[in-house]
Amino acid sequence: MKTFAEKAVKFFAGLNKPKKLPGETDLINPYINEDVRIVMSQFFKKYFDDNRERIFIIGINPGRFGGGLTGISFTDPIALKEECGIDNNLGKQKELSSKFIYKFINAYGGPAKFYSKCFITALYPMAIIKYGKNFNYYDTVSLYKTLKPHIVESLCEQVKLGAKRDFAICLGKKNATYLNEINNEHSFFKEIRVLDHPRYIMQYRLKRVYDYIDQYISATGK
Repeated sequence: MKTFAEKAVKFFAGLNKPKKLPGETDLINPYINEDVRIVMSQFFKKYFDDNRERIFIIGINPGRFGGGLTGISFTDPIALKEECGIDNNLGKQKELSSKFIYKFINAYGGPAKFYSKCFITALYPMAIIKYGKNFNYYDTVSLYKTLKPHIVESLCEQVKLGAKRDFAICLGKKNATYLNEINNEHSFFKEIRVLDHPRYIMQYRLKRVYDYIDQYISATGK
C-alpha cells in the first residue's frame, strides 16, 4: 500500500496545465521544476510517510510567491527552510498567507505534530496569474467554468491521498461558495467548516491575528 507521501508526490508531479485559458490568465506549474520536485519529495517524505488519514484544509489556489514557488501549499521558500528544515534554492520571497499559516502551525504544536493530523492544499492546485499578479480561479465566470472540471478531478484525486471525510476546512468565504457547490454535487465531505482566508487576516485583521489562530485550531477539533 502506497503511503500518503508517495501518492501526493505522484499526484502533484503529474499535474498538467489546461491547453487554453480565457482572457489574459495563465498558470504557474511549479512541478515542472526539478528543484521543486526534490523539495516537495523531501517535504512529503518528512511529514507524510504513513497511511494516516488527515483533516483537509483547502485554500483557493496557490500564490505565486508561496505554493507557486515551492509546490507546497501556503509555504514560501523561507518557511520551507526555517519552519520545515528543508533547504532550498527557490528564492527569498515571503508571502503573507504563509506567514499566518506557520503562526497557526506553531500554535498547533509545530510542523511535525500539525502535518501528522492535517494536510493543507488548494481547491485548484496551480497558481493563477493575470498580468503578472495573483488571480483566483473564481475571479471571472469564464475562468471558473474552464477550470471547474479540473478542480473536481483534482479534489477527487487529492481525497484519495487520505482525507478524513467527516469534515474539511475551507479557507476563504468566497472559496467556500464554490467548494460547497462542488461538494454538494460530489459528496467529498460531510461538512465544510469555513474560516477567513489568511491573506485577509494579515491585511485587514492583523491586530486580531491570535484570535483567528484560535479559530483555526478550534476548527480542527483540537
